[in-house]
Amino acid sequence: MAGSDKPGRFIFGRYSFENRPVILAPMEDITDPPFRHLCKELGADWVYTEFISADGLVRDAVKSIKKLDISPGERPVSIQIFGANIEAMVGAAVLAEQASPDFIDINFGCPVRKVASKGAGSGIMNDVPKMVDMTRRIVDAVGTPVTVKTRLGYDQQNKHIVDIAERLQDCGIAALAIHGRTRCQMYRGTADWSLIGEVKNNPRMHIPIIGNGDIVDGPSARQAIDSYGVDGIMVGRACIGNPWIFSEVKHFLKYGDPPAPPTLKEKLDVCRRHLDMSVTWKGEKTGLFEMRRHYGNYFKGLPNFKPYRMQLVTAPSLEEVNRVLQEVEEAFTGETR
Repeated sequence: MAGSDKPGRFIFGRYSFENRPVILAPMEDITDPPFRHLCKELGADWVYTEFISADGLVRDAVKSIKKLDISPGERPVSIQIFGANIEAMVGAAVLAEQASPDFIDINFGCPVRKVASKGAGSGIMNDVPKMVDMTRRIVDAVGTPVTVKTRLGYDQQNKHIVDIAERLQDCGIAALAIHGRTRCQMYRGTADWSLIGEVKNNPRMHIPIIGNGDIVDGPSARQAIDSYGVDGIMVGRACIGNPWIFSEVKHFLKYGDPPAPPTLKEKLDVCRRHLDMSVTWKGEKTGLFEMRRHYGNYFKGLPNFKPYRMQLVTAPSLEEVNRVLQEVEEAFTGETR
């Protein structure tokens, strides 16, 4: 059922939310277990894994298998798979189900060239019959609720999401998330929510519709809900180095004003935890490298922060990163650990 079974309840598969869920979008090298843990702790109602290659899963590739690891504290959690081969996608969905996710999500939205050029991610939007056939086959193969994340279309001349949404719903998916851009837009320009609204307000649609694109704070989430009536809000790039955005959005939706921002001490504490968990999860080399994209947002707004940021993104060891973070704490708070 789309929307609610009674006022204030929003139903997604076996999950019922008192309010519209605020959801962590799937992002490669971002939504790993450490970051999902922090986002869940700081207000995310529902989280997605990184993209997982169907070909990698069926070949038993170590990197793909490792991405299946989820913990009880993350729930509800979606495992997202991508690929161009239908048989591989069906096999990957069956393997993903063994990890006991709450949802299996099909990635029809990734726009990056190395994925889309092979007919996977949003590249499959050039072949809607295949997109529908793949979805139906996956839904039939697993007992776990299946969802889809996609875009408005492949390009400006082929924004067929209203028709595509109906056809995917007919396959038996439990919910549909729509990013308000085409594949060819990548992440450029402004997300077009008008077509997301058309899908949501289509009288034929009865599954929940999740809106994604340019949700950067409470006011943008409020506008999306009030203008287009979506059943859930998905936050993507705006959460990088800013896991507090989920509690901020929920506070704004409830009270109409933003909460007090996190203090620098709170930012440092969460950043250090994120860093430690990332290194533990992926090893020091990879963990340090993937943390680099977060530092700018963790400390956004600090005056004259650029020299510290440059040190953080070039530091060769965990010890060196912690030394720089200690310098930041001393320089901006006057405190020492």
